[in-house]
Amino acid sequence: MKAQINFNHLEKFDLNLESEVKNWLSKYIYDQSYVFTEINYNFYTDEELLEINQKHLDHDFYTDIITFDNTIQNAISADIAISLERVKDNAQKNNLDFKKELYRVMIHGILHCMGYNDKNESQKQVMRSEEDKALEMFHVEQNKN
Repeated sequence: MKAQINFNHLEKFDLNLESEVKNWLSKYIYDQSYVFTEINYNFYTDEELLEINQKHLDHDFYTDIITFDNTIQNAISADIAISLERVKDNAQKNNLDFKKELYRVMIHGILHCMGYNDKNESQKQVMRSEEDKALEMFHVEQNKN
């Protein structure tokens, strides 16, 4: 099976740099000594992701991301569900660019597959630091092109 990263429900917005994002995610994963089989990013509205949260996790609240992690050892396989509305709201609240916040959320899902958690404050700090490193890698890759 060929390793693949898929973006589903793109009719909801324009990702623009789809191939660059795939290259960045692939490079980041490999640089962390992981491989991947299939990663599916699925983009939803708040209501759609709330329904998934309720059905699969028995959580009754809005979230920006849900990661369904099927990783075995260091081979990442995942379905990652993202609420574009939550990402947009969070970006506005924190005075950030929407795309940068989206990329942060996208790498956040990958980090969960690598064993990172964000249940407490110290884990959140480690997670944020790793997100920042990954985003910097994307920035550097963008400037090479």
